[in-house]
This record gives sequence, structure tokens and C-alpha cells, in this order.
Amino acid sequence: MTSRRPATEWLADAVLYQIYPQSFADSDGDGIGDFAGAEAKLDHLARLGVNTVWFNPCFASPFRDAGYDVSDYLTVAPRYGTNDDLVKFVDAARSRGIRVLLDLVAGHTSDEHAWFKASADDPADQRYIWADTDAPPPGFVASPGTRPGFYQPNFFESQPALNFGHARKDPDEPWRLPIDAEGPRANRRALRDIMDHWLSLGLSGFRVDMAASLVKDDPGHVETAKLWRELRGWLDNSHPHAALLSEWGDPAVSVPAGFHADFFLQFGAQNDGLYLRSLWNNFAGTVSDPWTPQTPYFDASGEGSARTFLDGWSAARDAIGDAGFIALPTANHDFSRLACGPRTAEQLPAAFAFQLTWPTLPAIYYGDEIGMRYVPGLPDHEGSRLGPRYNRAGSRTPMQWDDTPNAGFSTAPADRLYLPLDPDTNRPTVAAQQADPDSLLNLVRRLIALRRATPDLGPAGSTEVLHDGYPLAYVRGGRYLVVVNPSGVHADAAAPKDTATPVVASGVTVSGGRISADSFGYGIFEL
Repeated sequence: MTSRRPATEWLADAVLYQIYPQSFADSDGDGIGDFAGAEAKLDHLARLGVNTVWFNPCFASPFRDAGYDVSDYLTVAPRYGTNDDLVKFVDAARSRGIRVLLDLVAGHTSDEHAWFKASADDPADQRYIWADTDAPPPGFVASPGTRPGFYQPNFFESQPALNFGHARKDPDEPWRLPIDAEGPRANRRALRDIMDHWLSLGLSGFRVDMAASLVKDDPGHVETAKLWRELRGWLDNSHPHAALLSEWGDPAVSVPAGFHADFFLQFGAQNDGLYLRSLWNNFAGTVSDPWTPQTPYFDASGEGSARTFLDGWSAARDAIGDAGFIALPTANHDFSRLACGPRTAEQLPAAFAFQLTWPTLPAIYYGDEIGMRYVPGLPDHEGSRLGPRYNRAGSRTPMQWDDTPNAGFSTAPADRLYLPLDPDTNRPTVAAQQADPDSLLNLVRRLIALRRATPDLGPAGSTEVLHDGYPLAYVRGGRYLVVVNPSGVHADAAAPKDTATPVVASGVTVSGGRISADSFGYGIFEL
């Protein structure tokens, strides 16, 4: 059973697992995943060893942006089941020691939300950002109701931005409201009400979508940070066990702003997500046009550098101190999977050996534990395509459970699946890897078990980097040497001792004061 420990305590032991609910497991044969299907797969998560699940948005929605366009925050989408089905999943997960987080879309709603429909017909309503002007300000959209003027969307036009006020006045934009206006105050109250509703039903917290987007024209996110610190104060008093994780992409800013943790992401900070991209992104999957091509550290060529990530992590850690955590994902619903383009299955173990021993909170994207690949060439679906080379659908394909039709994801006809399956006839499955003691799945299990049993490998253990080239070598807690060689050639480095005892290792040895690492080798050693 999960305890009611404060989030500041239990998060230190967290191994996160992200479920894209549409694609995880379908129980009713309609081709779309649901809560009952996910519940039936909880034993897989328990065996894997993860202890915290994060669901992508599962609220009522017209799904123009895959659920990030919410039409009712207090009701789950019928495609996934009912509120009772979600509570049943939460209870079943809790019985296995697994907490459940929901995705809170805080900065905008769907244009089909009752709040927006009312606002579009009421010139006095302040819940959204409206400009009563003759011509639309840049990025604004014409009112769909009887109210004159234009509204500001946060992302797609169907996602009107909730009004949390503007940090600065502008005489050329008299429609800007201060942060203490009635509309912004009502929206802050609504966030508390939404969180209180779900936490009272047994949920353990939230991952907050676009958390930096709330207060507009907010240099340095000063007012946005005040807003989140206010909400964090309420949360600590009312639900001290509940965690608040952000999609901000800049832990050095977001954790001091009140979040328990933030992710290194493919965007964020001053370098547009370079810390994460410098590890994994090989420009073969989701690619944003402004990104400058660069070889990631986890690349067979051995031409990448770990220094970008190490420097970014060190700076963020120094800014955060003991106030919270940095989370490091394998991938997510917006970003390429580890198995993408030229990165092959034999390269994945070293990536997991690093991710599960570095002093960050590991977040495993569903299917990455078996090496599911980013599937190129898929059609745009529910707003998945963001640019000519940026189609998120490739990271959202159905979970591959076994070799039965539709890989065990659904009994629906193949043409009714949420997205097509990976067409590769050699696609990995949970069933096949479960039976193979040398599989990636079983390695990830062993690494998670080792991490959870060894505090020195968690976020609190000390970290000393011995070699930042190939191989990457570091010591955790003064006791455990970790070595990863993501390159396709042999590499070596000096060892801190003449010999070390392997705990989990493949292709790496320590002898005579030297580390010898074969291509794609990895190892955790006790000193």
C-alpha cells in the first residue's frame, strides 16, 4: 500500500511511468485505450518496478489536441470510461504500491468548455483573454459568439487561453487585466477546486501542462511563479501528500516557483531544451525547424558530448538545492522515442543504465521499456503534426503486448485502432521479452530494482564524474561506479580503483585501474 508521506519525501523514491491512455490497452474493442484496459495491465507495471504512473489528459474533450483541449475538468472522457473507472484504477494501483498522477491543463480549455461558451456571449466575462478591437491583435482569433472582438489561444485556435492576468500594462492594449482582477482570481480558485476534486478521490498529484504559460507578458515568469507558489502553499496545507510536477522544461526556475519537480524537455530554458536533446535527439523523429542539428551523446558515432547535459544538470541542481527534483524522461508524447531512426535495439541498454542511475527522477515513456520505436510516416491525428518534420503520432502508437492480432492492444479491426501499429514484423513485445532473461525489459526491471534498493543511486546520492567523454564514468554515493559507452567503438578510461565488483554489467570490465568498455557497453560496479 502507498503511504501518505509528504510528496517531498516519496518523490525521492519515485520511478515514473507515463501512460498515453489512448494507446496503452483497450478493454472494449473500440480501438482506443481505456482505464479498464490499463487496470488489466497493472501487473506489468508492478513487475517492472515503477511506483508512480502519470496519465496524459483523460478529461472530457473534443480531442482536437489529443485531450489537451479540456471541455470538462471534473469528468473523464467517455472513451476511457467513467470517473468510477478511474477511481477503480487508482485503487487497484494503490494496492500494488503505485501512485497515480493526472495531467492538469491549467492554462487553457477547449473552445467547447462551458466557461468559454458563456464568455463568448458575455462581454463582461473575464475568464479568458479578450480584445474588443476592430482588428485582431497578433495571434488572436475572432469571437465565435455574440461577444464582439477576439480571443487569445494558447496553442491551437481551439484552445482559448484562460486569463490569469498580465504582469505589465500596455496603453496600446487596454484589454489587459491585472493579475488580481476578478477573472484571474476566479481561474486560480478553479485550479484549486479541480485539484481538490481529484485528490479527494485518491489521486496523488498532477503533472501541469504548459505551466509557464499562465500570466502573460511576464518577464522572468515572476508573477507566474507567485501564482504557483500560492497554489503550492494551499496544496501543502490541504493535501501534503500530493505532488506537483511541471511541464516547464526549466527546473532552475520552476522548482523555486513552487513545483516539486520539473522535467528536462525538448523545449525550455534559454537553449530551447538542448539539455535533453543533447542526450537523445538524433534528428530522425520529431524535429523542430529552429533546432540546430547536433550529434547526441547517445549516438553510435561517438561524436556527441555529455558536457552540455552535465553542465545544464549541474546548474539546475545548484539552483534547486534540496527544494525539489529534476526529472529525466526517456521520451514523451511530444518527443521521439529512444528507438528512433538509426538508434538500434543494442544501443538502448546503455541509455537505460544511465537514466536509471543518474541523480534525477527517471520517467519511462510507455513502451520504451521494451524498445518500441518511433514510427515515421503516420498521418496527422488529433493535432499530432506540428511542422513538416514534427509529427508526434510516431511516439503515440499502440503498446505492443504480444504477438496476437493488434499486438494484444485491442480486438478492434486494425483500421479502427487509435493509430496504426508499428508495421515492423520484428517489433518488440512484452510477452517475448518477459520470457527472455537477457531482454531490455528484464534489464530495465533489474536496474529499477537496484535503484529502489540502493539510496546511493537515487537523487540524494553524491555524484562524481570521472570521465565525460566515451565512456561516461561516474561514482554515485562514493560506492558505485557507473560506466556507459553509447558509441559503436571500444573506449576506455581510468578507474578510481584497481578493480570493482560488477553488480549489473555487460561489455564493461574494471581491471588494473582501467575501465574497458566495449561498444554499447554499460556497467554498475561496487567499489
